[in-house]
Amino acid sequence: MTFAPHPDRRPALVAGASSGIGEATARALAAAGHPVALGARRLETCRRIADEIVAAGGEAVAVPLDVTDDDSVTAAVAAAEDRLGALDVVVTGAGDLAIGRAHEMPVDDWAAQIDVHLVGAHRIYRAVAPAMIRRRRGDIVFISSDVVAHPRPWSSAYVAAKYGVEGLAATLTMELEGTGVRAGLVRPGQTLTGMGMNLDQKQTEAMLNDWIAFGLARHGNFLTPDHLASAVLSMVSMPPGAHMRAVDVEAEGKLTARDEGDSR
Repeated sequence: MTFAPHPDRRPALVAGASSGIGEATARALAAAGHPVALGARRLETCRRIADEIVAAGGEAVAVPLDVTDDDSVTAAVAAAEDRLGALDVVVTGAGDLAIGRAHEMPVDDWAAQIDVHLVGAHRIYRAVAPAMIRRRRGDIVFISSDVVAHPRPWSSAYVAAKYGVEGLAATLTMELEGTGVRAGLVRPGQTLTGMGMNLDQKQTEAMLNDWIAFGLARHGNFLTPDHLASAVLSMVSMPPGAHMRAVDVEAEGKLTARDEGDSR
């Protein structure tokens, strides 16, 4: 991966940058010339990734960030801007996954999913949008999910949170009209990340069986985080005057013999 300065310096903050889609997005933005602040609770991991970006010729810093804490979000934005300058690109994708049938999940566990995915996204937005509006420029990208189009059993809290993210983005897109600030959604399909890897095996098997029963596990192919990073980069790279509001990214199914050139 080669690194070159962006012709128009646009510092970026990526929430949830310690792994998965967030890490890949931070690396992609840095490679495209953006100074990048990597934010997550796992600060040491963010520091290691930032050091690797810097060693490769990019510009990156790590900032502690817990999207469930107002003060942490405010401090992370301030730290990022102190080190890199005014933020012009913000990607909010921090989150984890807790599963269970809705009637069996403890209320606190269910609400925690809403807090990290939805309220956390609003905390980030509220911390960066006013200054962007004053400068009349900026891009804010929310990581949503294809569960909005295809809800999945055992994931009611996650599904509800992502529905909320989509409603938030739809509303603030209208509120931002004419300000020069753009908000967009990237909707990943099934992606191979660390999220969900620590789930209970029996619960996971039951969940997947229910997904199959409803036609929600059509094939076993997964996206990589780099696929989503590419979508984010495309969104924030749109020239002024255009607005890429939503990008759906899905994994390709298995190629058939005909797809591979068999003319039978």
